[in-house]
Amino acid sequence: MSTHTPTVFLALVLLVAAERLAELVVARRNTVWSRTHGGVEHGRGHYPVMVVLHTALLAGCAVEPWAADRPFVPALGWTMLALTAAAQALRWWCIVTLGPRWNTRVVVVPGLPLVASGPYRWLRHPNYAAVVLEGLALPLVHTAWVTALAFTLLNLALLGVRIRCEESALTGAPGTAGRTADAVR
Repeated sequence: MSTHTPTVFLALVLLVAAERLAELVVARRNTVWSRTHGGVEHGRGHYPVMVVLHTALLAGCAVEPWAADRPFVPALGWTMLALTAAAQALRWWCIVTLGPRWNTRVVVVPGLPLVASGPYRWLRHPNYAAVVLEGLALPLVHTAWVTALAFTLLNLALLGVRIRCEESALTGAPGTAGRTADAVR
């Protein structure tokens, strides 16, 4: 393992954290837009859990490789880095496709048709696919397998709650009955 590998991985984790902060800025702006267009928030109760879980992912990535003296395994690390980049690209494709309707919260604007373009042509919940991929791949860039496993298992449970909440909110919104789409992360 290169003596610079931990520093480079920490820089990657910090870049992902900065990306997450950028998402929050977009989400805040989009929440204002949604509310001015009659948007209603659903599932507030699980949102703080999601924030804690995603923060713990980044903290685990920053701590586990050093605390457990994990090596950088090039074949695994470079592959997982490529998958992490793919997850970020997919997430931002979702954000761009949904425009002001994308959010980190479940906010539904009644009367708007569901988006069926971009990645939504192929996947029902592409943003969640990006989250799952990132949660597995990012820690494994530097063999933080405990973080990858813990986040993945907890995130799958949270996504079960989140997707049910979102589907219920979208199904109940006027103009969206019977159709669903991933409108939030």
